[in-house]
Amino acid sequence: MTIAPEQAAWFAETFSLLADNIEQAIIGKRHVVELVLATAISEGHVLLEDFPGTGKTALARTLSQTVTGTSSRIQFTPDLLPGDVTGITVYDQKKGEFEFHAGPIFANIVLADEINRASPKTQSALLEVMEEGNVTVDGVTRPVGNPFLVIATQNPVEQAGTYRLPEAQLDRFMIKTSIGYPDDAATMRILQGVVSAKGPVSGIVDPGTIVTMTELARGTYVNPLVFDYIMRIVNATRRASEVRLGVSVRGALALSRLAMTWAASQGRTYVTPDDVRSLASAAFSHRLILHPEAEFDGVTATDVIGQVLLDVAPPAENGAA
Repeated sequence: MTIAPEQAAWFAETFSLLADNIEQAIIGKRHVVELVLATAISEGHVLLEDFPGTGKTALARTLSQTVTGTSSRIQFTPDLLPGDVTGITVYDQKKGEFEFHAGPIFANIVLADEINRASPKTQSALLEVMEEGNVTVDGVTRPVGNPFLVIATQNPVEQAGTYRLPEAQLDRFMIKTSIGYPDDAATMRILQGVVSAKGPVSGIVDPGTIVTMTELARGTYVNPLVFDYIMRIVNATRRASEVRLGVSVRGALALSRLAMTWAASQGRTYVTPDDVRSLASAAFSHRLILHPEAEFDGVTATDVIGQVLLDVAPPAENGAA
């Protein structure tokens, strides 16, 4: 069912209210806030890779406060076990039966702080739940609920005591982005806010509203020419000489869903090629594996995607029906 113009207008208004609320705590980073919010509505997951003290944890916490659902925080450490994330089954002697104790993954918004500090065994505990929204423990599969969003953070500077996320894990994140340092004006507002610090931001929507927005975003019209444009970009990443492994089909689906939500957030009922171009780097950069020679020469995945967007011509039409 295609989203109606009045529904798109309501979507854009609600989206803007949510972003305004989150921006009370994350000052001067409107685009990042909107990108993370669009990912949450698109049923994706976010990987925040940035330097310490840039607000990664604050962004996740403020989003969980804005949506009045359940939230949890998992501090990933080398001694964290998979059961500490998913939960375990314990034998209750009084009842004479096994009882499941749910782990912190059973929440609407989960902050996986410094995810690369946990062992690969513990990281793999997230593979099923991030893809399917279910957790299987002792042969029993349990849904974690809807909406469900994982916001994982990692520090690109410190490598001691960390484990690089495997490609299968990275591919399950819809976007990878960073907050970065604020500009001078935003920094001054942050410093002045220390004197009159406010408490937590207020919750303005319930999880049901996010689910409704997700369903509406699925109705955004995507012209076949726009789908063809996404396909040509994906194919170009696979053929690039610097790339050893290009974008997967999951990556193409992720960009499509994200672009549909992004269009609705702008009050439009259709996706444009510009939506695709503006979101491609965030959706694709963490999915590329470059040849060691290219990395040695200083080439980054963002550079490759930028060149691909220059080489692949967008459709002449704006994407409207």
